[in-house]
This record gives sequence, structure tokens and C-alpha cells, in this order.
Amino acid sequence: MNTILGLDIGTEFVKAVLARPTKKGDLEILGVGKAKQADGNMHAGAVADIPAVVATCEDALVQVEERAGERASLVVVGIAGELIKGNTTTVNYSRKNPNKPITEDEMNEIIHKVQQKSGEVAKKTVALETGNDNVEVRLINSAIVSLHIDGYKITNPIGFKGSDISIQFYTAFAPLIHVAAIEKVCAELNLDLLTVAVEPFAVCRACLGDDLDSNFSSVVMDIGGGTTDVAVIEDGGVEGTKMFSIGGRSFTRQIAESLGVDFDTAEQYKLDYDTGNLDDRIKAKVEAALSRNLSVWLTGVEVSLEDFDNVPTLPRNILLCGGGAGLTSLQETLAISDWYQGLPFPRRPLIQLIDVTELPDLIIKDDFKSTLDHSFATALGLLRVGTDTLAGAPEEHKLKAKLAKLLQN
Repeated sequence: MNTILGLDIGTEFVKAVLARPTKKGDLEILGVGKAKQADGNMHAGAVADIPAVVATCEDALVQVEERAGERASLVVVGIAGELIKGNTTTVNYSRKNPNKPITEDEMNEIIHKVQQKSGEVAKKTVALETGNDNVEVRLINSAIVSLHIDGYKITNPIGFKGSDISIQFYTAFAPLIHVAAIEKVCAELNLDLLTVAVEPFAVCRACLGDDLDSNFSSVVMDIGGGTTDVAVIEDGGVEGTKMFSIGGRSFTRQIAESLGVDFDTAEQYKLDYDTGNLDDRIKAKVEAALSRNLSVWLTGVEVSLEDFDNVPTLPRNILLCGGGAGLTSLQETLAISDWYQGLPFPRRPLIQLIDVTELPDLIIKDDFKSTLDHSFATALGLLRVGTDTLAGAPEEHKLKAKLAKLLQN
């Protein structure tokens, strides 16, 4: 079977994972690579310097291909940033002939209408935020969250009869300029772009695996160098994705400004503080700088979660991933402070780093287990999005194949 490369082009690092899908639906990890980005390569999660990003990706690819012993060809690339708009919309549709079985053509027509309507909303939102009425957006990801026919929850609508269809439908759109930059990067790397995926959506797919009937529920936070991406999974469906431009680098910049040091020194101070190896003379200043930034970051989290007004009760479990999630003080603040009290959590949330070795349907050799930590969750999720995309071709009788075909861009 074809191998798939998951390429997470982050603000701080490029992370790449090569895998081969198995007949059972698992993903066998073949190679892993990671390369550090230079300052200015990315801005707010989006590609800012194409040649520089290409060079960094090449460094990561060399590592992957050397460990795998084969060349990557098909690639799925993640996209992030505040201008990525991912929302869940509920659409109610009354059928003219309720005694006629629902066909793929009928579902395709419904989905197309939802995607078109969501695209118009996304374009207006991005135009308002950028001040550019001519901005173009492209559909990146779409998925059915839940589907009811005459009040009954249905997994596969094809062949059912009924008069009223209610669909919760997740769609994500990105500005065309960001997508075009990713396409250019892939072309320069000689990689065939299978699809582009919104990064928090990809992390959700990593958590859900290949189980179509999963009842998994969680809040997922992907804390990268430049952005924090928030997603909510409820009963196996992605309810939506939100992003804001505060990530690990903002903590470093706060330390640099407060102590009057350069960025690299501030980054080392941050790491030493986290491991308890920081000199006592500057520990209090670093702690104060981190505390100020944590307060601003928590406000971003609260505002993002408030936007999930379609979710009456937020899942209690919060899963963290991304390089910024490793900051111990961030984890502790989420776990013990009262930040959550104005939000519809049933009780105090439970905070946990994603253990990628426990993600479903992955075959990970011992050689890679020490390398694959929570910061690789997005890259692994991109692989799962890749298998979803490929699933539209064969085995037309399968539900996954049918819906994947309908939902392809």
C-alpha cells in the first residue's frame, strides 16, 4: 500500500512522520523527523518565507527517509492560524418524498449546500477580520458530526427512509493565500499533496482512530510555537475548532522583555525553570513573566471555549499536545486554578498530555517510542486524515468509503 507522510509545519519546528496504512486500518510508523525553524519562517501559524520553510522541511525529510529506508511521495500537510475558520452547523432538511430511500446523490446535494453556506459565512468573517472584502477562502476539511432522521440517530443515512433530516456538519475554511503557500512548499519538495488538514481537526482524528462508532469525548488543545488550537470532540464527533495567536514563543518573548535578554537566552531560561535548574537569582523574575503570559493565554482559552455555544456541557477531559504543552506551569495552571468556572464544565477539568503511544490504530516500533512525544500528535493525526482521503476510492459498500467520497473537497 502507498505510504503517507504527515507534515506538521509549525512555528518552532517542522515535524514529519512517514507511515504505511495496513489492511486492518492501522498505521505502521516507518520514519520520524524533526527540524527547527528559523525566526521569520512562520507568522501566526502560517508560512511567511517559502524558501526557508522548504529548507527546514528538507532537513526533516532527510531524517525520515534515512530511518524509513524509502522515499516519501504522498503528503498531508497541516494548516493553522487565526484566519482558519472551523465551525459546526446544524442543518434541518425536509424531504419531499419520505417513503423514498435516501441515496448518495441526495446526501451529496445536502452536503454541497451546507459547504456552500458555510463557505459564505467563513469568507465574510475573514473579510471582516482582515479588512479585505476580496479575500478568497477554500474548504479544507468537512465531516458529519451527527445525523438524525425523524429524531433517530443514524450512523449511515444511505438507504433509510424518513421525512426530516437533521445534520450537524463540521466545515473548516482557510484563506487561499495560505493554502497556495503550502502547495508551493510541497511542489518544491517534490511531494504529491494528498490534502491539507486543519491541525486541531487532525489531532481529533488521531484521538478517534479508525473506530466509526467511537463515543470518545474531550477538549483538545494543541499549543504550538505561534498559536493555540482548541477543538471539542463530543461522542465521537468534532464539534468545532478555534485558534488564537498565543503559543510557546509568546512565553519566551515575555521572559526576554522582562529580563532584557535575547530570545535564545530567554528560551533557555524557560526550559531551565521548567526543569528546576534555573539560578535562584533570576527564578522569581522568570516566574513573574510566565505568570503574566499565562493569564493572557488563559483568557484566550476561555474565549475560545465560550464560542462552542452549540455544546451544552463541555467534556471534562482536556488533552494537551504540541511543544508548548510541555510547560509544567501551564499544565499546573489549567489543573488547579479556577479559570474554568465561567464555562459549562460539569466539574473541574482533568488535564493530561496526549501519550501518542496510546493513540488507537498505530503500530509504533520501539525505535520510535522515545522520539514520538505529545508534540507529534498533530503529525500523526495528519496521517489519519490521509487514510480518510484515500478511503474514498475502494470498497464502495463500506460506510467510511461512502461518506469519505461525499466529503472529499
